[in-house]
Amino acid sequence: MSSSSQHGATARQIMTLVAALVAVCMVGGALLAGLALPAVTAAGTTLNAGTNIFEEVPSDLGFTEPSEQSVILAADGTEIASFYAENRIVVASDHISQYMKDAVVAIEDRRFYEHNGIDVQGLLGAVLNNVTGGNLAGGSTITQQYVKNALIEEGRIEDDDELIDQATERTLARKINEARYALAIEKTMTKDEILTGYLNLAQFGTSSYGVEAAAQRYFSKSAADLTVAEAATLAGITQSPARWDPIRHPDDATYRRNVVLGEMLSNGYITQDEYDEAYNTTMEDMLNVSETTNGCAAAGTAAYFCEYVVKAILNDDTWGEDRADRTQRLYRGGLTIQTTLDTAKQASAYQSLTASVPVNDESGTQMAMSSVEPGTGHILAMAQNTNYGTASDSDPTATQINLNVEEAMGGGTGFQSGSTFKVFTLIEWLKQGHTAYETINSSNATFPKSSWNISCSPQSAVDYTPSNIEGIGGGTMTVLESTRQSVNSSFVRMANQLDLCNIADNALSLGVERGDGQDWQYYPSMILGANNVTPLSMAVAVASLADDGNACEPMSYTKITGSDGSVLTEKSSSCRTVLDQEVARETTSVLQQVVQDNATGFRAQVAGRDVAGKTGTANADTDAWFVGYTPQLATAVWQGHMSEQRSMLNTTINGTFYSEVYGGLFPATVFSSYMTQALANEPVETFTAPTRNVLRGASSQSSSSALRSDTGTGTQSATSDPSTATDSQDSTAADTAEDPSTNAADASDGSDG
Repeated sequence: MSSSSQHGATARQIMTLVAALVAVCMVGGALLAGLALPAVTAAGTTLNAGTNIFEEVPSDLGFTEPSEQSVILAADGTEIASFYAENRIVVASDHISQYMKDAVVAIEDRRFYEHNGIDVQGLLGAVLNNVTGGNLAGGSTITQQYVKNALIEEGRIEDDDELIDQATERTLARKINEARYALAIEKTMTKDEILTGYLNLAQFGTSSYGVEAAAQRYFSKSAADLTVAEAATLAGITQSPARWDPIRHPDDATYRRNVVLGEMLSNGYITQDEYDEAYNTTMEDMLNVSETTNGCAAAGTAAYFCEYVVKAILNDDTWGEDRADRTQRLYRGGLTIQTTLDTAKQASAYQSLTASVPVNDESGTQMAMSSVEPGTGHILAMAQNTNYGTASDSDPTATQINLNVEEAMGGGTGFQSGSTFKVFTLIEWLKQGHTAYETINSSNATFPKSSWNISCSPQSAVDYTPSNIEGIGGGTMTVLESTRQSVNSSFVRMANQLDLCNIADNALSLGVERGDGQDWQYYPSMILGANNVTPLSMAVAVASLADDGNACEPMSYTKITGSDGSVLTEKSSSCRTVLDQEVARETTSVLQQVVQDNATGFRAQVAGRDVAGKTGTANADTDAWFVGYTPQLATAVWQGHMSEQRSMLNTTINGTFYSEVYGGLFPATVFSSYMTQALANEPVETFTAPTRNVLRGASSQSSSSALRSDTGTGTQSATSDPSTATDSQDSTAADTAEDPSTNAADASDGSDG
């Protein structure tokens, strides 16, 4: 049905048909009975020629699959957003009020149940009007209007302007074409099927297609529940969707509604009492408008997650012919996309972030959080303290950039991870048979180029001089205490005894990704977080530790079904063991100590639950992190400036001045708040202890000077107000230079918090 030869009648056919219609009129009798033209055989050769034109119509008209909005659902079935080229929700006949059906028949085609697709009286009137020079108008039955709308819709779906032009041109040829199809349709569809199809296709207002979407928009109810007055209002709109729109033109719409009510009464569809009640109902009392937002803007605080889902399904080659086809089906195919989002956790994530750093806070800092389920990779929450949308005069900071993910999925280039990256050095340390109670020299030193083992990138070796914050480190410390205090020089010395490529491989295999999608940088500054990574990938990495070394690819949706309920694709978790179970458990046992009193991550504690994690802060407090996990949930929290690497030193945040902003402050506090809420109704689970006690023999070396790396006081408890901590920061990564080797010596001038 995409070519003009299929849809159009030739000039010769048109003239023949006009002659046939005249002959039909001469026959008489049958005309007044709503003549079925193909059945007339007594009008001679001319009439037979006209009849043949109507028979030259394909039997498979393909009018029953109009464009329909697709919906994205949360895990509990709550609708997150809808997508549409036309805002339409296709419904079955039994989901449309009988009042609605009667109103349309009364005003559009009162002989609908009597004719066979063509109301001959109306058609001949239109023909004569056209012949005498008038505008072509009138005479179209509901069946013909169904044909017209279906042809327009087919043109839209196929992006065929020729089809649309043919279906809308004001010519006799178009009327003939509609008549041909109308007669054919009446042979294959029941009257109720035709009426239902028309009601699902017709335009009701400037942005509503189909009666269900219109009922929801104007009256916030289903088409099944429309009253007499509401049905008459909608039935009146289709003649001129802009003119009779009850929102924009309530007085005109009231007039038109009353015309429809009069036709319903005169045709016996309603009683006088029903007419009077509907007539006396004001438009203001009737309307209960619910505007539908097209796309992820409707998802509220989950808008960024929604955009991530959209990009994921369009990239998924397990359904649809190609990306263009998948896009077309998203906006026209009536898809249902089931996602992994937990609405309660999403609400808690947003509340925790914005309670600490409100949207558009005077500090100009942003926060982002991703929360993942260990063992499945399901993304349960994804939030940030920004308004979703396009920047404008009223909201200049609005953005569609998802701070949690990589550029390819709608995010940015990522952020320097600071000391959170020390987790992967710790893993390699334990993999090589070392323990956390071994001692290490934590003093500042220069590590010459020749001392580095970077087997996969030897050219990345450079002289490297990291440093610790004043008063932190120096002398011999256990690896455990170096981890608790996040001592830079300790971890650089540990990494200097290992292969840096293995350290990077630990991160990559567990799920860490650079935000810009570029190759990994293997310079020594990598140890302290020089590579820009994403919050989602860091959450995935620690989720892998929570699940004993099983890494699961992040999942945002589980199933896509078509408008007919057929499953187009169904996703299951994709997980694989990337780390020995014993090493994963040993790593967790060490990282649990980071979230204890007098350690850098003490503010991340979740009462009554096992928690493991790591703090991190980049040079000059440009980025602050906390990544942590329980057996059931893994979460990464980032804080900084989305548009540039700008220091957060000496910043007023949420009304309070902070001389330093580091991972153990806001990110750890937000983590604790969110995880407490997110796990409130979950059973308490504990980590499985490793067979080897890698903590054995470690002595506590905490001191007031050591504690300064987190609190600056040496005495604060886990319940302390973050605003009281003023002189600490987290371990740092390289500065902003593209080539980390150019600033290797500077990649550690901070400390952890």
